[in-house]
Amino acid sequence: MSSQTIEAPKPRPSRLGGTLYRGREGMWSWVLHRITGVAIFFFLLVHILDSVVLNISPDAYNAVIGTYKNTLLGIGEMGLVAAICFHAINGLRIILVDLWGWATAHQRLLFWLVVAIWLVLVAGFVPVQIVHMTQEVH
Repeated sequence: MSSQTIEAPKPRPSRLGGTLYRGREGMWSWVLHRITGVAIFFFLLVHILDSVVLNISPDAYNAVIGTYKNTLLGIGEMGLVAAICFHAINGLRIILVDLWGWATAHQRLLFWLVVAIWLVLVAGFVPVQIVHMTQEVH
């Protein structure tokens, strides 16, 4: 009688927490699209709430808007514009992938195209925002 060793099967990587998508552009695109979507949602929520203050009292609204004129929120505004730009361009990429077979086969190229367009847009906005922020302080 011979002794045989039985090995346990190796676990397959999970689609949620394993290594299946690690380092892939599609994964990063998915994650960034969700993060930017949530960030935009919270901005819209705050925007609606501070607009409601206008119905309560114009003076209260002016006081709330006055608190937004600081450097920290100016930087936050740059982040918001960056999030909106990425979310919009990546959304167009998603539409292309859903509707066009060529786009499905070239998702990596399209992701890097999204990143390039996003960088150009953000690079055009940031200097303008910095000038605007420095003019508000003086």
